Amino acid sequence: MSRKIETVTIIGTGVIGASWAALFLAHGLDVVATDIAPDAEAKLRAIVDAAWPALEGFGLAPDASKDRLRFDADLESAVAGADFVQENGPERLPFKQELYAKLDAWLASDVIIASSSSGLTMSEIQKACPSHPERCVIGHPFNPPHLIPLVELVGGALTSDATIAAAAAFYTSLGKRTIRLHKEVPGHVANRLQAALYREVVHLIDAGVVSVADADTAVSWGPGLRWGVMGPNLLYHLGGGAGGIEHFFEQFTGPMTAWWHVLGTPELTPELCQRIIAGVHDAAGSRTMAELAEERDTALIGLLELRS
Repeated sequence: MSRKIETVTIIGTGVIGASWAALFLAHGLDVVATDIAPDAEAKLRAIVDAAWPALEGFGLAPDASKDRLRFDADLESAVAGADFVQENGPERLPFKQELYAKLDAWLASDVIIASSSSGLTMSEIQKACPSHPERCVIGHPFNPPHLIPLVELVGGALTSDATIAAAAAFYTSLGKRTIRLHKEVPGHVANRLQAALYREVVHLIDAGVVSVADADTAVSWGPGLRWGVMGPNLLYHLGGGAGGIEHFFEQFTGPMTAWWHVLGTPELTPELCQRIIAGVHDAAGSRTMAELAEERDTALIGLLELRS
């Protein structure tokens, strides 16, 4: 899997696919995008335009240009010259399998097919690829991909180590931070961690312990600030003082595991959903979705610049 990657085909140009396209363009690649939606090209170009100032701030490749983006509604034509495929189609297994069967037949054997799927396993998807299932891999980004560095790499039962290594090298060349999952699990890793935290947030709101706004404040102005710098294992290493992680486990294993036993298992009933929805709109106030996204992205850019 040593093909030089100069042209990337994006399949599916929603928010994730368009953000990927912007990132690839910023690194001087040719991008061919395809989507069956009638207004897909206009929306794609609008998202790329919106992402471009941030990417300019990080520094564009010398030959980076939005003019290197081409839209082609015909799938077979769009993948004809691809060196790498980033697939962002709907999270429906029959759809994915039908798509991958076509890609398996059309693409050269050394073209990696990476899926942004957050919920499906590559072992199931690649069953539709009789010729070269070994070049299929999950390359799951975090939204928005043009800003958040994380990419989760998950191979299926038939994915080769060479494919995972080549995909990791490609993403790393774009400034991404890759992690490899050695087993397939629903939701991969980062989404499972998010889900675990949000389950307790929902429980605390449901139990009347805290408001929606205060739950968000507790996360974003407390541990969330530290998590933007280091992960919990290193942070607990620091939390152990001079004795490090060893002392942390000696001192806090009992209290922490006691909390585990009383963590909530809430159900998102219609009534609870409405309470959270109302709280979210109260917290958002008069800010539009675009304003909230700009607020988020500006802070992310500042943090990324600091960390670099």
